Amino acid sequence: MSESRISRLKSFKEKEEIKLDQLTRKIIHLQHCKGIGWKAIYLLLKQDSDLKNLYHYPPEYFSRTLALSPAQSIAVIEQLKDATLYSLPETYKDYGISAIPIYSSSYPSLLKNLPQPPWVLYAAGNCSLLKQERKLAIVGARKADEYGRKAIQLLVPELIANHYIIVSGLAKGADAFAHEAALAEGGGTIAVIAGGFHHLYPRENLPLARKIVRSGLIVSEFPPNIQPKKWHFPARNRIISGLSLGTVVVQAGKQSGSLITAYCALEQGREVFCVPGRMDDPLSEGTNELIGEGAKLVQKTADILSEIKGK
Repeated sequence: MSESRISRLKSFKEKEEIKLDQLTRKIIHLQHCKGIGWKAIYLLLKQDSDLKNLYHYPPEYFSRTLALSPAQSIAVIEQLKDATLYSLPETYKDYGISAIPIYSSSYPSLLKNLPQPPWVLYAAGNCSLLKQERKLAIVGARKADEYGRKAIQLLVPELIANHYIIVSGLAKGADAFAHEAALAEGGGTIAVIAGGFHHLYPRENLPLARKIVRSGLIVSEFPPNIQPKKWHFPARNRIISGLSLGTVVVQAGKQSGSLITAYCALEQGREVFCVPGRMDDPLSEGTNELIGEGAKLVQKTADILSEIKGK
């Protein structure tokens, strides 16, 4: 993100409660309009930081500001007239889902450094976990085996004892192991999901998701009614690493999505750690390759803590 974009994002100060609610409502409404993405919201905020006149813009304004065709601009205006979309924040609140905008004091500061930070984080559970600075991501293969589970169970207790929140993606395998290990130790855990809350994936992790909502936190950048799509998962991975001081990879094959999380962490200037594996194990190919590229080899929790001590 350019310096001008960063400075503009940082200029969003915490507003008075009523004003915050109105602006957040408008951003959420825009997120539910077909044809409106992150950049479109940015361009609209650039012209009108409070979106004061959002519901009064003529079609020409959208065409000029967002480079939309006349038909597309009219379609956006029709969606902005939809009272059902406007009232969605109340519906989400009834489900126990909070909407945390980028200018809220509850929004994690580390995420603002991403090239396209989420305008709104949808969250269910203990939102105070977002403000705790000691967060560490643990990710790995969906097919992680008993070796991966034991490695995570060995690493997590001392991390929890040192007041680290465990961040992962609620996927099968290593992600689930990481969340479960944190909960077993009475620690905090944050699950970042692809898609929205009304379409949690995978379905077999619903019981785990309910446990996390009770004791930890689930977050998504996607509105609750959005079904997960293939491209949502790499987008989700950048948030997992973006929330965290470092990312630990436990078992990953050559094509593992957890490698995307690791490379996102590197791009974000965060630490990357890897648990090594057997030379003949396909689940070790990705992690061992990362170690060869300079990731920190992890054999005990102290190997992680020594790198991020004081952070």
